[in-house]
Amino acid sequence: MSKRNCKTPLKMNNNLFINIIRFIILVLFQVLILNNVQISGYINPYFYVLFVLMLPFETPGWILLLSGFLLGLVIDLFMGTAGIHAAATTFMAFLRPGIIRGLSRNREIEADMDPSIRDMGFRWFFAYSFILIFFHHLLLFYLEIFRMNEFFSTLLRVLVSTLITFILVVLSQILFSRRKKRPFR
Repeated sequence: MSKRNCKTPLKMNNNLFINIIRFIILVLFQVLILNNVQISGYINPYFYVLFVLMLPFETPGWILLLSGFLLGLVIDLFMGTAGIHAAATTFMAFLRPGIIRGLSRNREIEADMDPSIRDMGFRWFFAYSFILIFFHHLLLFYLEIFRMNEFFSTLLRVLVSTLITFILVVLSQILFSRRKKRPFR
């Protein structure tokens, strides 16, 4: 039996509780604060994607997709958009397992590890989060504009918003990640 599948019911319930609280906090932060931040129409930070990024490695695919869809749908309901956030966040959740496999080829992921800077290192988390945020924003902004005559201006929006969202995600990792407890020596 692999270390990866060994989870106690208490640990699973704790993860569920943490993820429900994270979902609520990220939606409220996005809707109440970040949706009011738009700088010259190009910078739109979508920090709510942190929820999908931080789901445990062992999250089953169907739960991952359902979580991404529900998160995007809730954001769509608050923003009055016609499902573009649901589509982009579901797409991000769909890509996540492949990105994790691609980035973790020579590295074994243990049961108590999370997709975080603390557990996976800065380089791994940098690539993981930047790629997923970029694809989320790419689909989101092109679905929003839905025409090709503004291709380059939309691409600029994608790149700048990806960078700002990525900076917010990394800052949250640095500020709010719990350090591993080290035994006394």
